[in-house]
Amino acid sequence: MSKKQIAGLVAAAVVFVFVSAASMMTHNFFESSGLKDLTSMVSSAAHYPSSGSYVGVVDVSGIILNTSSTSIFSSGGYNHQATLDKIDEMTKAVNNRGLLLFVNSPGGGVYESDELYLKLKQYREQTGRPIYVYMANQACSGGYYIAMASDGRVYANRSTLTGSIGVVMQITNVKGLYDKLGIEEINITSGSNKDMGSMGIEMSNEHRALLQSLVDEMYAQFFEIVAEGRDMSAGSLRRVADGRLLTASQAKEAGLIDDIMTYEELQALIREELGSGISIVDPEKEATIFEQLFLGAKELQKKSDAQVIQEVIDKKGNGVLMYHANIS
Repeated sequence: MSKKQIAGLVAAAVVFVFVSAASMMTHNFFESSGLKDLTSMVSSAAHYPSSGSYVGVVDVSGIILNTSSTSIFSSGGYNHQATLDKIDEMTKAVNNRGLLLFVNSPGGGVYESDELYLKLKQYREQTGRPIYVYMANQACSGGYYIAMASDGRVYANRSTLTGSIGVVMQITNVKGLYDKLGIEEINITSGSNKDMGSMGIEMSNEHRALLQSLVDEMYAQFFEIVAEGRDMSAGSLRRVADGRLLTASQAKEAGLIDDIMTYEELQALIREELGSGISIVDPEKEATIFEQLFLGAKELQKKSDAQVIQEVIDKKGNGVLMYHANIS
């Protein structure tokens, strides 16, 4: 074994010992301080107070997709299952008095957006407690969709971008590139429509019509949810439900939000409506020691050209139905 290899093993051992010791010290501190519950609070996806009246914040920041990872190398961001778990926890909590949905999202998957919307709606229907919505930088498409679970308590910052009511399916087609390189994609299928959306074949009119029908059906669902959530007529909603982005003032004028205010002003409004003794709890999950140690190294890893291209395809052209605004 070379000196270089030995040095690498020693360095790895030092990191392991440091992390293990830090973890043990943290655990022992919590044990000796009588703060056992704090350990579980940090590692838990949802940790609201077990006593005292509170309104729980549910932070939906980032793209609404079920891409969360339990790996020690995960970089955080929106965690779909953890978000659903938080809502379940508040539904069962007798000391919970309401939910504050903080939205900073360009939207996301049709499935995940609808699942989150239904979970929020279930919370409101089962508990009878209010859902307040605050829109930060952006609450577009799926980010607006989930806000419709509220009961007329939708607020935005004056600089918010919202709206983008619509559905998009993006498919990356590389047939032109294949032709240039002399590559032919051959699909052996059980039916003429089994390979629709394939990257290496020209899209036929039939394939396009079939895919358009999927988009149209999901758009009709989105349209109905907004009309119900905002108590709007089809005619009024149709004027702004064409995928356009709106400023907060435009959204208020169109009836898509209730008012424009700062986050602090909304918190004051909540306490005014529910009682000054109400706590507004935002259970931010702190990064683990492993995340802090290795996230930087992960982000510095050099990506090949192929990896970069694949990431673009995965994000923009994988054929998934999306309630998503192309501004992120």
